[in-house]
Amino acid sequence: MSTTPRLLIGGLTLPEGPRWRDGQLWISDMFAGRILRLSLDGRTETVVETTGKVSGLGWLPDGRLLFVSMLDRRLLRLDAGGIVAAADLSTIASFHCNDMVVDRAGRAYIGNFGFDWMHGAPFVGATLALVDPDGTVRAAARDLSYPNGMVITPDGRTLIVAESSADRVTAFDIAADGTLVNRRLWTTVDAPDGICLDAEGAIWVASPRLAQVQRFLPGGEVTHRLSTPLAPYACMLGGADRRLLFICQAPKPEILLEAPPGTLRQGRVEYVEVAVPGAGLP
Repeated sequence: MSTTPRLLIGGLTLPEGPRWRDGQLWISDMFAGRILRLSLDGRTETVVETTGKVSGLGWLPDGRLLFVSMLDRRLLRLDAGGIVAAADLSTIASFHCNDMVVDRAGRAYIGNFGFDWMHGAPFVGATLALVDPDGTVRAAARDLSYPNGMVITPDGRTLIVAESSADRVTAFDIAADGTLVNRRLWTTVDAPDGICLDAEGAIWVASPRLAQVQRFLPGGEVTHRLSTPLAPYACMLGGADRRLLFICQAPKPEILLEAPPGTLRQGRVEYVEVAVPGAGLP
């Protein structure tokens, strides 16, 4: 693999939720309330612009975009006529919502912080929300420690989630009704955030605290470590053969939180070539 990164875009607030779709990289520019579509030749398109903070991205089987509105705890959908509310997550989410993965049936799994860790509130276990295509909201799994980045294996049978405040990555079996069962430890890692899966069943994990993106084999062996100039918050395998590892970076959380919202625009997306292509969802 090539460890020399190439810059795709800079000047962002906090790039999050990277997704590769139809030959382009989609990202949320969280504090700017924007969803961007990026081409490898440098073209950038703003697809959505809102007044709130946006995070996880996904699509329904008919191609309509779903995205997470963090502070008002809603799942929004981009229809031909504009943005509409797809689901109210406030009955499930105990604090701000964040990342999401959408399965091939259009069911959305959405995490939340659980508690106001930014201001020292006591720990509260988070419930992972499951939103059906008709907008029904259910609990997929309970008592997680800040469920963050998620992937679904190519066979659609396993969901893997980073638990950021527990320093672990956890796997679940996906039951026929979409709920998550047979919880088990996948690996331990310092403050995991966004994750992505490759064709060997390994997971790339972005860790802002370490300023590293690491590749873990099932069972926990680390095969690669990439240090980043800024804190990496998420990663995604894309490109024509899904061998480009895109890394979303920004200043560390304590720096972002001290600055007035949206004023720091040091965020960037870089990418490197890797040997094993991406697999599964997102």
